[in-house]
Amino acid sequence: MDRKELKRKRMAVLYGGRSSEREISIKSGTAVLGSLIKLGYNAVGIDAAENLVGKLKREKVDIAFIALHGRWGEDGTVQGLLEIMGIPYTGSGVLGSSMALDKAIMKLVFEGTGIPTPAYLISTSSHIAAFPLPFVVKPANEGSTIGISVVREKKEIAPAIRAARRYDRKIVVEEYIKGSEITVGIVNGRALPVIEVRPSSGFYDFHAKYTKGMTEYIVPAKIKRTIASKAQGIALKAYETFELSGCARIDMLVKGDSPLVIDINTSPGMTETSLVPKAWGYLGGTFDGLVEEILKGAKLKI
Repeated sequence: MDRKELKRKRMAVLYGGRSSEREISIKSGTAVLGSLIKLGYNAVGIDAAENLVGKLKREKVDIAFIALHGRWGEDGTVQGLLEIMGIPYTGSGVLGSSMALDKAIMKLVFEGTGIPTPAYLISTSSHIAAFPLPFVVKPANEGSTIGISVVREKKEIAPAIRAARRYDRKIVVEEYIKGSEITVGIVNGRALPVIEVRPSSGFYDFHAKYTKGMTEYIVPAKIKRTIASKAQGIALKAYETFELSGCARIDMLVKGDSPLVIDINTSPGMTETSLVPKAWGYLGGTFDGLVEEILKGAKLKI
């Protein structure tokens, strides 16, 4: 939709929700809502924690801007609801959202399509089959590194499994890569500059991600141009393979000269200091401009 048509629509920013990333989503949604209002759009914020259908009907919403993170928002559930209600929305559709959030399914798709990723195994039991140390244990359906552990010794395996299984019955065990962590944002099919993530603790967990001063973000990443170019190509392949749309972020670890994908975010953080806005800003774009660009891609996907 063009800007003139969008100005005539009633839109809602969906944020909050019921996932473990609720508070982060509220920050993203508040920033997006403020931007839309500043730009002159007829926008309202809706907390998706309960009675979402009723709230959408009461507000007579024409378009939804999804600023939800994690389950019940980034996993295809809200996308399916909006499809049934006939409300165009930002971001990826039902299939891409659900496949990307479930890290086990994501890994299987990577393997089947040749997208490079660290070695892994999937487990639904309380035990892990033989896997070389060190490795990472993570719940299959959580974001923001929630429930994730690095296992360096055998005695750490059981606590790591328990931590992951608090969030999901299905866990992913992944090869630990000691290398640069990078991420590539994509907006409407355009790959942004690569960002390098340098946590002071050495591991980019929830604490490093959301504690001020614990992580340095470098844009563009201080890596070889050939690696950066390869990372952007891999990110675009993942975006296309998973049939994503709108804004997404592909996270990777660099092993030697090879970027390996570890996660796909179909609804990445959207505050002015989040990673995609940082990369967008490096190209000279504003946060308001990014929000509007994402909004232009709102549509029904099925």
